Amino acid sequence: MNLKKILTIASVVLMSGLLIYGFILANQVFSKNTKFSESELYVYVPTGSTYEDVKKIIAPFVENMNRFEMVANKRSYPENIKPGRFLLTKGMNSYDLVKAMRSNVPVKLAFNNQERLENFAGRVGSQIEPDSLTLLNTFKDSIFLKENGFTDENVLVVFIPNTYEVYWNITAEKFRDKMIKEYRNFWNKERIEKAEKQGLTPVEATILASIVHKESVKKDERPRIAGVYLNRMKLEMPLQADPTVIFAKKKKDNDFDQVIKRVFYNDLFLNSPYNTYKVIGLPPGPIAMPDITALDAVLNPEKNDFIYFCASVERFGYHEFAATLPEHNLNANKYSDWINGQGVKR
Repeated sequence: MNLKKILTIASVVLMSGLLIYGFILANQVFSKNTKFSESELYVYVPTGSTYEDVKKIIAPFVENMNRFEMVANKRSYPENIKPGRFLLTKGMNSYDLVKAMRSNVPVKLAFNNQERLENFAGRVGSQIEPDSLTLLNTFKDSIFLKENGFTDENVLVVFIPNTYEVYWNITAEKFRDKMIKEYRNFWNKERIEKAEKQGLTPVEATILASIVHKESVKKDERPRIAGVYLNRMKLEMPLQADPTVIFAKKKKDNDFDQVIKRVFYNDLFLNSPYNTYKVIGLPPGPIAMPDITALDAVLNPEKNDFIYFCASVERFGYHEFAATLPEHNLNANKYSDWINGQGVKR
C-alpha cells in the first residue's frame, strides 16, 4: 500500500473520529439536561458558595451532572461562582444551564401595611438573603440613625410601601441605603412644601398618615379624616385616635398578634407615649406603615370644620363626621348601641 493511500485512510479515520467526538460533544452540550416538571424554577446560591455547594444546590434539577460539569469546566464556571437567584427553565441543555447560573435575576420585593420595624424586617427577610435579625440590627444602627436624623421609634417612616427591584443577595446595608435613597426621592421639594403647609415635617406627616391609614380602609375618606386630625392639632386638642390606643396596648402587652376590634373606656388611661388620649400631639413614631394614599391624604387634606368622627352603622367601613360634641355624641351612641348588639367584647 503506497503512502498516499495510507494517508488517505488515516485522514478518513481521523475525520470519522472527529465527527464521532463532535457528535458526542454536541450531545453532551446541547441535549436536554433538566429533570423537573415545572416550566421554570429559581435556585438560590448563598454568598460565599463554592462550586461544590452549587452542584449540591442544582443536583435535584439536573439530569446528568457529568454533562453539566463538562460544560462548566470548559466555560471556567467553577472559578467564577456568583451568588444570587438564578432562573432554570424546563428542557435546558448543559450550555444553557451554565449560562443561566451566570445571570443573577433580580427579585421584585414588595411590602406594605407592616405594623412595626420587626414585622417589616421579617417581611423583607423572607424575600432576600439577609435574615430578619441582620436587617433589624442594620435598620437600628445608631450611626445610621444619627446621620439621618431618625430614632428607633420613627425609623419605620423611611420605608415607603411599594414594589422594588433588588438582587436577592443584596446586603442588609445596601438594602437600607437603597431605601433611604427612595425615601429622599419620595420626599421631593413639592411634598416637603405640602407637609410644611400643614405644619408638619416629613417624619410627622408619615406618623399622622399611619394613624389615618389605620382609621379607614376607604381611600376616598382618608383626606377627610386627615383634615379632622389637622383641625385637632391646630386647636391643640388631643388626637384621641383609637388606633394609637390599640398600638399602645399591644406594645405594653408585647403581643402584636392579638386582635383588638374595640377600645374600652379603661384603655384610654393607658400610660404610653402612643396613647393620644393622654398625650397632646403625635406619638413618637408611626403605628404602622402607611401606604401612599394615606400619605397623600395628609399632604392634600380636605378642608373642613369637623372635629369629631366615629364609625358609621349605615355605611359600613365609612365614618360619620361632626363639628360639635352634641352631634358627635348622637353618632357615637348610635355606634355603641350597634356594636353592643353585635356582641363584640374585644
